[in-house]
Amino acid sequence: MAIELKELTKRADNYSQWYNDLVVKADLAEQSAVRGCMVIKPYGYAIWEKMQQQLDKMFKETGVQNAYFPLLIPKSFLSREAEHVEGFAKECAVVTHYRLKTNESGDGVVVDPNAKLEEELIVRPTSETIIWNTYKNWIHSWRDLPLLCNQWCNVMRWEMRTRPFLRTSEFLWQEGHTAHATREEAEQEAQKMLKVYADFAENWMAVPVMQGVKSETERFAGALDTYTIEAMMQDGKALQSGTSHFLGQNFAKAFDVTYLTKENKPEYVWATSWGVSTRLIGALIMTHSDDNGLVLPPRLAPIQVVIIPIGKPEQIAAVTEAMKPVIDTLRQKGISVKFDDADNKRPGFKFADYELKGVPVRLVMGGRDLENGTVEVMRRDTLEKETVKFEGIAEYVLDLLDRIQENIFEKARAFRDAHIYECDNYEEFKEKVKDGGFFLCHWDGTAETEAKIKEETQATIRCVPFAFEQTPGVDMVSGKPAKCRVLIARSY
Repeated sequence: MAIELKELTKRADNYSQWYNDLVVKADLAEQSAVRGCMVIKPYGYAIWEKMQQQLDKMFKETGVQNAYFPLLIPKSFLSREAEHVEGFAKECAVVTHYRLKTNESGDGVVVDPNAKLEEELIVRPTSETIIWNTYKNWIHSWRDLPLLCNQWCNVMRWEMRTRPFLRTSEFLWQEGHTAHATREEAEQEAQKMLKVYADFAENWMAVPVMQGVKSETERFAGALDTYTIEAMMQDGKALQSGTSHFLGQNFAKAFDVTYLTKENKPEYVWATSWGVSTRLIGALIMTHSDDNGLVLPPRLAPIQVVIIPIGKPEQIAAVTEAMKPVIDTLRQKGISVKFDDADNKRPGFKFADYELKGVPVRLVMGGRDLENGTVEVMRRDTLEKETVKFEGIAEYVLDLLDRIQENIFEKARAFRDAHIYECDNYEEFKEKVKDGGFFLCHWDGTAETEAKIKEETQATIRCVPFAFEQTPGVDMVSGKPAKCRVLIARSY
């Protein structure tokens, strides 16, 4: 067994440390020299690339085009939408000078006091302001609408407590920004993109999610409505895994973005924004992985199949020759295959290492297998091994990858569904929420009740879920008639 695997903390002992260990030992990321920022290593970035490729395809199928907007935003732009600036003010990194100079002792550099900017620049925490200032030049009449743009980029939100992928000061994401002629079109767009995120989460990440709308307290700063997908991690906590915002006309009014209607009348446009980030890699890790390491859904695994030949050099050479057509067939089907015949690591180390990295399917073949026309197959999700006929192995593997994808989704969904509770007794809720889970509770709709729940239990209203029928009831905290039934959970 690889030494890295021996040192992996068990989930039952310390779930948080297990996660941190796994990020490092599976070669996904590491801490950087910049406080609060991480280095995403090639294996971790390969997962993000697969996410990008699929999401980008799904966005473009809805008519969205990619663009790129500046990293630096004039401070005055953030002042134009009051709620927006209030929401992000405490997280902003500010650029005040544009030049360094050698210090007097000649052994370093200092900020040149004569190079102070006339107006400070903000490292983007999100791009609504710079984009809507740009859209003013792009939108003139109803013929220019809808305008559907997305950008892949990094953002900076100064965080005091960080955890790789889940919460870092700098992270990678995509942010979509759309402009529409009517309120209805914008609301439909925001809800459509939420469904795209849910489709991606469930069918590619194999992560079951709850779709819903955020409470006023939890919605995005400057939005009229925020739609969310919420996933449950193995410790019962919620992870917000994607949001889509209906921004109304707030940013159009702040940046004076109007269009001429067909009747030649000026109207403010209606807006949406939506985004997911590298936090999704954290969701993958915490939803599926186990005490042996990562468990990756085949559709997002950087290496979907690893083939390890074993035996004497002449046997390895014979296995290599036999496997060539299998590898060609799999690659033609779009499957990423690694043939590992490196002689600087023992087979046992390789087995443990690929297990740790979550490679969905492992094929092992030696001289005796070659003689018998068989190959050993191990599936990472269940750790089950079986000996199967070599003939037809490519088709077998293709089918197995589909079965693994489905199995890990069903396993995650069964876990999630087993930890959803209806609760109308506050004392019972306060006890049970400590152990995690999603709680369906009646809520009177007041910020006071919402704040009390958060203060006393560290749980928050994640959303008003779409999947559950809204039935009359009484708020478990205030005893007042409920406005709706909400999903409450502790979260990351």
